[in-house]
Amino acid sequence: MSRFSNAPSRRYVVILIPALVLLVLAGCILHYRQPAAPAVEQASQAAADNPDAAASDPSGTDILLGLAREAMRDGRLVAPQGSNAFEFYLSVLQLDPDNLAAKEALRESFSRAAEEIELAINRNDLEEARRELDLLREFDRNNFTLSLLGGKLSAAWMLLRQQHETEARRIRQANAASAM
Repeated sequence: MSRFSNAPSRRYVVILIPALVLLVLAGCILHYRQPAAPAVEQASQAAADNPDAAASDPSGTDILLGLAREAMRDGRLVAPQGSNAFEFYLSVLQLDPDNLAAKEALRESFSRAAEEIELAINRNDLEEARRELDLLREFDRNNFTLSLLGGKLSAAWMLLRQQHETEARRIRQANAASAM
């Protein structure tokens, strides 16, 4: 086989890999641009359902605390997006940065949330793991456990990229073999 027979397949690689990278980046951008409106919508709905609570707490922190507690009871600690305890508690802290109930609940559930992130990484749900990791970083950016999880997530992304490159190489070789 001459050295020129590999030229078309190399062109495909040069085009395929950047295209895959761009697709992943575009997906990440679209994923992170989604507004966190579901928490606000749920709080508005809860206020409409219980006007007495809204009247006693005009800022809505009681409503958000109730939604957060309900999410905790239902096992929605960091997922699904827009309807989980961490997002509700963080919303409370946006309204009232000194709210002790929200701070304490976040602190108490932090290790369980980190475990959920690790499980998401282990099952290769890397986009969800990244979203959840970012959520915990909003509460405690300098946490060592989050640094470790970030490293594990980066390694998982690299492994996934290598798997895609290997698969692309296999496809190129199969195409080259069938073209002969």
